[in-house]
Amino acid sequence: MRVLVACEFSGTVRDAFLKLGHDAVSCDLLPSESKGPHLRCDVRDVLGDGWDLMVAHPPCTHLAVSGARWFKDKQVEQRAALEFVSTLLNAPIKMIALENPVSIISSRIRKPEQIIQPWQYGHPQSKKTCLWLKGLPILEATKVLPLPPSGRWDNQTPSGQNKLGPSPNRWKLRSKTFQGIASAMANQWGTMEIDNE
Repeated sequence: MRVLVACEFSGTVRDAFLKLGHDAVSCDLLPSESKGPHLRCDVRDVLGDGWDLMVAHPPCTHLAVSGARWFKDKQVEQRAALEFVSTLLNAPIKMIALENPVSIISSRIRKPEQIIQPWQYGHPQSKKTCLWLKGLPILEATKVLPLPPSGRWDNQTPSGQNKLGPSPNRWKLRSKTFQGIASAMANQWGTMEIDNE
């Protein structure tokens, strides 16, 4: 299967598909942080290159509701971000998964097919992630963890906020896909039959 992992610089999802023998390539404006097939370009330039499946991680900076207090000052950026998401969702690829945190994609484009959490895939963290799907089934949980006795996940403060403090690399650290989720995507979606009609 030819797999395009859009807007990924970590290589996590790409490598999960490669491990299972797929022809997987990541694509981002940034260089890849790990060795492996990577296109350093605007993903819009390669959407029509005959992919069977695309897993897309568009930047959430101007979309996530966690930044709602700044929305009034970023109307132009939001419009561009939503146009980019629409381009990805409407790409000429039969199977598409687009992931983003809870965002205005739900109200401006359409609601996601499902919302997943890292703790459903073996990671004791909380990070509500929406999946918009085309031609793919929902992603089944693989290892659901119980909530720790403290009543919060490893990455949460007592008030429920993310422990990761402000830093120049915070966005990079927060944007990486959890390995358990990447493996589930490859194991479940990588077995889909390709309809070449």
